[in-house]
Amino acid sequence: MRKADLINQISEKTGIPKVDVLVTLETMFKEVKESLAKGENIYIRGFGSFITKKRAAKIGRNIKKNVAVNIPEHYVPAFKPAKEFVQDIKDKNQSRTEQE
Repeated sequence: MRKADLINQISEKTGIPKVDVLVTLETMFKEVKESLAKGENIYIRGFGSFITKKRAAKIGRNIKKNVAVNIPEHYVPAFKPAKEFVQDIKDKNQSRTEQE
């Protein structure tokens, strides 16, 4: 599913114009990015958490030049689904495989 498909589905289910759904989604994405950039995590009960994970410094390798490269400590964004979210997916996939 692409962003356009998501916007279409939300618009159809809620009756909200697509333009308004697009603006709302873009604003949400922007706020998530800004909060994570500030080091703030976002917790949405029943859905999951947008967090930053710390990656330790390590030595990598540039394979074109065959040279060791130092990769400094850095942070990467991550999503951790809530237990209810994971269980819903498991239940739906299990019932789908039982139907086949």
